[in-house]
Amino acid sequence: MRASETFSSSKTGAELLFDVIATAYERNSLIVTTNLPFENWTEVLGSERLTGAALDRLTHRCHILETKGESYRLQDAKRRRRRSD
Repeated sequence: MRASETFSSSKTGAELLFDVIATAYERNSLIVTTNLPFENWTEVLGSERLTGAALDRLTHRCHILETKGESYRLQDAKRRRRRSD
């Protein structure tokens, strides 16, 4: 899918994200990565209705992989700092 074929340039980022999700819904695979919990998506997307519709499509027939723990980048930075001391 080409963005120029699907999206209007007058849409907001939230609407464009929804268009990507809706276009892929039940037709294509879609991988989404985020460090933002679902309950905070409305703060970013700005609309409860748009967020609900996007999450409804994203979470239908999906696999959610949730990782917890300390950041690998933080661990690496600490390790490098110890080596330099």
